[in-house]
Amino acid sequence: MPDADKGAVADQPVVHTVLSAAEQGYGTVLSLKFPYYEQPVPVPGSAAMATALTRLDKVLPAVMGKVDVLVVGNEPFIECRQEDRNTPQLNAFYEAIARRVIAFRDQHGGASNKTKLYMGALNRLNDPAWRTAATDRWMSFTRDTAALDGVDIHPHVAGLEEAQAFLDYVLPRLRDGQTFLALEFSLVHHWKAHLSDPVSGAFAAKYAIPATTQVWEVIADAIRRPFTQQKWNDFLALSPWFANRRHFLRDAVRRFRATGRLAVATYGVSQDAAMVADFGPKSTPWLLNSMFCPYTVQRGPAGLPGRNTAWTTSFRDLQ
Repeated sequence: MPDADKGAVADQPVVHTVLSAAEQGYGTVLSLKFPYYEQPVPVPGSAAMATALTRLDKVLPAVMGKVDVLVVGNEPFIECRQEDRNTPQLNAFYEAIARRVIAFRDQHGGASNKTKLYMGALNRLNDPAWRTAATDRWMSFTRDTAALDGVDIHPHVAGLEEAQAFLDYVLPRLRDGQTFLALEFSLVHHWKAHLSDPVSGAFAAKYAIPATTQVWEVIADAIRRPFTQQKWNDFLALSPWFANRRHFLRDAVRRFRATGRLAVATYGVSQDAAMVADFGPKSTPWLLNSMFCPYTVQRGPAGLPGRNTAWTTSFRDLQ
């Protein structure tokens, strides 16, 4: 949302890309991200709230009726200071934003408008400490607001059973007819738990590296000097902690769909620069989630980016 201060919203890279995709007939989702990591969440009626609403008023005319789904907030309970995480102030801010969005849509066709409205994502619901009075109020507001179609969840977990905790929390708190989004999900916490493991003996032997080399060191080496596609395939396929989770993408989406309440699930397409910066044993290895791997795998002979081939079959089958 702060990018709304940088000029015409429709011309900014993220929004331009989304709108271009919509014009080509693709389904599109846009999340409105309000970052308050280092400042208090605005209080309705304050100058900071006025700033947030002014930005919102710039964005809504550019996207309403053009994107299929508009999400109020991205990860509200992470994109704030820790002391604001479980406070009525956080709820009050996002409820005010949601009402502003709803009022704008009401002025432009209401429920007949192409754009469906959802509240932004709940995180870490597998941890009881993240199921709070604030998340309960988040769900109550979602359920009781007729213009909202549901809520987003981001199950970044260590195992599929932890993703079930998100469904167990959200689904009973939605009203009949509401649905959920899963715009981010992954096993990133499982990958992270294995970064300091020794690399598999088979991989070490095949590529003549010390058996004591740790997983994170192999990844760091791939970032410095991208591997061939075969070497990256071997690294993942010969690592039991990865290979025995190679069906996660398929299994997670099947579980979401089995509820009968899934509206949209999306998955990370590509590695980016932030994922590989200063990579070390304590890094969060988002790069292992990605379908495409331009930062760890050499380009193919036709110039196409390298891939994480473990996900390819599941991704295609899920289509």
